[in-house]
Amino acid sequence: MTAPVRVLVCDDQPLIRTGFATIIDAQPDLEVVGEAENGRIAVDLALDLKPDMVVMDVRMPVLDGIEATRRLAGAGVDDPIKVLVVTTFNMDTYVYEALRAGASGFLLKDAPPSQLLHGIRTVSTGAALLDPEVTRQLVGRYAARIRPSEDQPQDSALTPRELDVLRLIADGRSNSEIAATLVISQETVKTYVSRILTKLDLRDRVQAVVYAYRNGLAT
Repeated sequence: MTAPVRVLVCDDQPLIRTGFATIIDAQPDLEVVGEAENGRIAVDLALDLKPDMVVMDVRMPVLDGIEATRRLAGAGVDDPIKVLVVTTFNMDTYVYEALRAGASGFLLKDAPPSQLLHGIRTVSTGAALLDPEVTRQLVGRYAARIRPSEDQPQDSALTPRELDVLRLIADGRSNSEIAATLVISQETVKTYVSRILTKLDLRDRVQAVVYAYRNGLAT
């Protein structure tokens, strides 16, 4: 039998934190291993308990969810822990920063329990919880905030076709849409996506979108 996904829940509001924990613990394939009321406690517990993922609130005292996410899943973290960010507001200004900090996706706090559970299961597999339409909305709203990186871009490592795929990912296209646009199979698209993530040392499509905008490959 497969071991349950071990989840740490972090939220400064006791009712929400307890509600999330109750919903998650009721699932046979999920297990809550700890709860935290602020980001600093979340980081300490995560380093101690080694959960598979953290459900992280953004706005919290002591240490906010963005900085906590950066410490658990950001660039340079030796053993990153997957983070699913929850926020009160759709397209909150903090969401983009949380994704840049290393989060694998986000949900609204008023989402139904089924979406929370789906989000946890999706992120725990290593996938990003941003479907194409959400990616379009997110990037569309925050594109002006994304400043070109001062670091030397690594896109020279990509082939022309991989660059085409990366630009379409940044446009929020699904694998099927990319396949139709480039007249290739979806399996070929998956291969290109995997190569892009590996070559650029990116974790998922969310990071690929941010990378493309920061390096001037999409506008």
